[in-house]
Amino acid sequence: MIYTLDIGNTRTKLAMFENNSLIKTDYLSTKNLKEELLFFLKKFQIKPKIILASVVHLDSILLEWLQKNTDFIQISASTPLPLINKYQTPHTLGIDRLVVAAGATIAYPNTARLVIDAGTCITYDFVNAHNEYLGGAISPGLQLRYKALNDYTDKLPYLQTEDIDYFIGQNTNQSIQSGVINGIVAEIDNIIDRYKKDYADLTIILTGGDTVFLAKRLKNIIFATPNFLSESLNYIYQYIIENDKKNHS
Repeated sequence: MIYTLDIGNTRTKLAMFENNSLIKTDYLSTKNLKEELLFFLKKFQIKPKIILASVVHLDSILLEWLQKNTDFIQISASTPLPLINKYQTPHTLGIDRLVVAAGATIAYPNTARLVIDAGTCITYDFVNAHNEYLGGAISPGLQLRYKALNDYTDKLPYLQTEDIDYFIGQNTNQSIQSGVINGIVAEIDNIIDRYKKDYADLTIILTGGDTVFLAKRLKNIIFATPNFLSESLNYIYQYIIENDKKNHS
C-alpha cells in the first residue's frame, strides 16, 4: 500500500493506492496534520510508505516525526523527475504544478500534454513530447470569481455554482452565473484550441475539485480525472523506486 499526501493550506488529501489502483481518499486538517496522521497510522505494524507534496512550509517537528514513523519521500524542486524543467523561475513553480506535470509525463508518454487543474485557481501546465516542461498559465477558478465579484463591488451578491442552461442572463444572478461559468468554459476551450494549433498530438488532462462540473461543458475531448495529483504522486513514487533499483543493480 502506498499513501499519498497532498498538503494544502487548510486541508490535506490522503489517498491510498494498492497496485496502482486508487482505493480510498480522506481529508485531514493541515493544521493538526501530525495528530491526525498519528491517529490514522496507529493500526500499522510496519512503517507505511508515504509520498507527499506540500504547498506550505512543513515545520521541522513534523518532518522529524515523519522520518521516525514512516518511510516517506517529499517531492521538491530538486527531486529527480522524468521531465526537463525549463520554467524560467523554477524556485517559484508551485510543487502541485510540478507534480501533475511529472505525472502526465509518466502516464501519457510520447505526446504533448496539457494538465488543467480546476480548483481555487485554474492552472495550465504544459509538457511537450520531448518531456520538457515549458510552463503554462494561472487564472482565477470558479469560487474565486464569485468571491471577487462580491468583494470588489457594492451590490453584487456572493453566489454558489449552479447548473445553468442559458447564455444570456436575464437578471443579476443569472448574469453572474453566465459570466462566471460560460466565461471559464470559453477560456478553457480557447486555451486548448490555442495549444492544439501548435501541438496536434496534444493530450489534455482535466483535474481538480471542479473537474466533473466543467468536463461536461467543454467541447474538447479530455481525460477528466479529479484525483490526478494524487495519482501523479503514486506514479512518481513508482518512478523513484524503479530508478533506485536500476542504480543499485
